[in-house]
Amino acid sequence: MKSVLFSFLFACTFLFSFAQDSAITKVPKFKPPVVASYLGINTNGAAVTVQEAQQLISLPLKITDTKKNNYTIDSYHFLYRRKGVIQDEKTGKKSTTFTIVSDFFKTTPLPKTWTDNIKDGFQKDEELYFFDIIVKDNKNRKFFAPDLKITLR
Repeated sequence: MKSVLFSFLFACTFLFSFAQDSAITKVPKFKPPVVASYLGINTNGAAVTVQEAQQLISLPLKITDTKKNNYTIDSYHFLYRRKGVIQDEKTGKKSTTFTIVSDFFKTTPLPKTWTDNIKDGFQKDEELYFFDIIVKDNKNRKFFAPDLKITLR
């Protein structure tokens, strides 16, 4: 019995020691290009008037590199930080508060229902924020583009 077990273990070891390794093909590491996010001519950190924001909100989000090549947007999140006023029931004091409306999109510009619902209520100190922007290059490789935050003044 010992010799059968020993022979079996030896045969298994012998077979695995001569097994061929599968060929590993190395995929070249992808270094995404340096890109910038634009809404109209505005980039991250821009401050616009309420009237400018009403026009900007219906424009497409664009991603370009330093050579002015445009990239296809795969998806992104949009967040609208809306200003509101609440009144304390006990003291009657009014205070400013902000609420957030956000969603995930695969098309640009924003859908008409979104633009119609938010553009007429724009106020000073509100924010339009495009984030988690995923773009594709001409070889269908996906990568993140920089966020775009626009503040209303």
